[in-house]
Amino acid sequence: MRRRWHWSDLIWVAALLYAAPVLLPHVGAVLGVRTAERPAPTWRYATLAGDTLSDAALTGQVVLVNFWATWCLPCRAEMPALEAMYQRHRAQGFTIVGLAMDQAPTSTVAAYVRARGVTYPVAHVGREAERRFGGVRGYPTSFLIGRDGRIKHVVQGPIGAVSLEVAVRRELAR
Repeated sequence: MRRRWHWSDLIWVAALLYAAPVLLPHVGAVLGVRTAERPAPTWRYATLAGDTLSDAALTGQVVLVNFWATWCLPCRAEMPALEAMYQRHRAQGFTIVGLAMDQAPTSTVAAYVRARGVTYPVAHVGREAERRFGGVRGYPTSFLIGRDGRIKHVVQGPIGAVSLEVAVRRELAR
């Protein structure tokens, strides 16, 4: 006997299709599915702490470049998980570079970062950074760069702590 579609089946299919763009990047990180690898761009930015940070200075490390903004609620929500990951893996050669895309003054961005207890390096940058990395369609957007200087994984939207943990550990083990 052939089963007939019920209206609730259609709702589930529609919900999965709607959620796929959000879920797939995180599923990809867990399963090891990556974006097409490409060389990471060269960059050099002044951090909020007054230091200069560049891709050359981080050669040989696993780097998560995180584009965010102070007005972005998903960005705010992922910051504690990013900070915890930074603290957990920094001794193994992992760092996070936060790129604040705000039009607000740098002092506002610095106060925002301090209030949230963020200790990884943050730079207040302009749209040129988005063009340099390519593929930034909204905030947050994160690029995981392997020790070989290639972009290994891109996440559009908030990072799932578990999925990114798997991807970071995989890159640190290489």
